[in-house]
Amino acid sequence: MDREEQVRRLNVALRLQHRSALQYTLTAGSLAGLEFQPLTGDLARFSAADLEDARRLAEKVTALGGDPTFEVAPLRFERDGRAAVEWLIEAETEALEALQAAIEPTGREAASEAVEHRLEHMVMRKQEQVDFS
Repeated sequence: MDREEQVRRLNVALRLQHRSALQYTLTAGSLAGLEFQPLTGDLARFSAADLEDARRLAEKVTALGGDPTFEVAPLRFERDGRAAVEWLIEAETEALEALQAAIEPTGREAASEAVEHRLEHMVMRKQEQVDFS
């Protein structure tokens, strides 16, 4: 495993994961209108799941000897519900790509297989969120 590259890529994903948790919270709390109200509970649950995944990414970075980033990718507030959901999909697609890119340098040793497996689960869950939106 290329630990330095793995830490770098995990931190790229972690920065976006921080945004995911906050963006889902912001969107869930600010969607207005009957058309979007049924989404708010699911978006709040997605936020909680993303926060848990952020913790796991921070753990992996630390376990590999790195310092987990506390930077957050830029958030966006959209008053229009449709634009807010479209932004969520765009932001989550970027996060998905970063998680996928973090799988590449994992290697074939036991510790790296565990990182790869965790990332695959994160990708699967996040893709389901995008599909829901």
